[in-house]
Amino acid sequence: IVAFTDHDAIHGNSHLSDGEFLAITGTELAVKEDATQSTLLAYKMKCAHLNFYALEEGNLITPCYSKIYDKYKSEWSDEVLYESEYKRTYSAECINEMIRIGHEKGFLVSLNHPCWSLQDSTDYLPYEGLDFIEIANTSCQIMGYGDDESVFDIMTVNGKNIYCTAADDNHNIGGFDNPKSDSFGNWVMIDSPELEYGKVMSALKNGDFYASSGPEIYSLIKDGDRVTVKCSEAEKILFITDSRKRTRFIDEEGKPITEATFETSDTYQKFRIVVCDKKGKKAYTQFYNVN
Repeated sequence: IVAFTDHDAIHGNSHLSDGEFLAITGTELAVKEDATQSTLLAYKMKCAHLNFYALEEGNLITPCYSKIYDKYKSEWSDEVLYESEYKRTYSAECINEMIRIGHEKGFLVSLNHPCWSLQDSTDYLPYEGLDFIEIANTSCQIMGYGDDESVFDIMTVNGKNIYCTAADDNHNIGGFDNPKSDSFGNWVMIDSPELEYGKVMSALKNGDFYASSGPEIYSLIKDGDRVTVKCSEAEKILFITDSRKRTRFIDEEGKPITEATFETSDTYQKFRIVVCDKKGKKAYTQFYNVN
């Protein structure tokens, strides 16, 4: 499954889908402090990048379209579809309106790479209704950025019901063999009964997926006060809550582990699991309710 999210305009890719491959319709919309400046030149300028994923494959109307931002339009042969010109301003009010419009027009909305965007909690905590937060981004990692785990935790602690995703944000500069290739580094594993657009999007909407850069999570079962996770070979497994309480499970002899059980308590409300392998690759579950 690949989500094609070219900047600031939707271009249909359904012709690529078949019984073994699914192209998700979408776009990445930017909002900058100065729409006329490039983030690649104005290094201290804050911005927000929002991914819009269409719930229906044939939904090709770009929400909140702006000709100022769509600088690539002339390079495409097909015409961009939009209902009206939208003026974007870097403010919580505008971004919240874009999220609302996205939902009204049939999209799921993600906040991408907030640290790369120079956003802090004063920027993103006022956002309402986001479906996803991007917890890991291969392109950002190539540039030297870490994961945005802390943003996921901060938003959850502050009452945001949000799921974490991981993605490449790939640009393919130099090809797949180039050490700076930003392809195939991060992805999501989706629990869908079949490779069908509506079912896949429903699974994403319901949070039936986890994010990964390598490790696999085979099962996560809560039985009373016990949470058991089974996974591919790992160096450590972390149990993280929406409080200060955290637990790390490792083998005392340094052997790989494939399973861990944690005890929950009433001192916190939510928990998530992180599986870490010996290469430093991670898999992240969503936050789940203790009760």
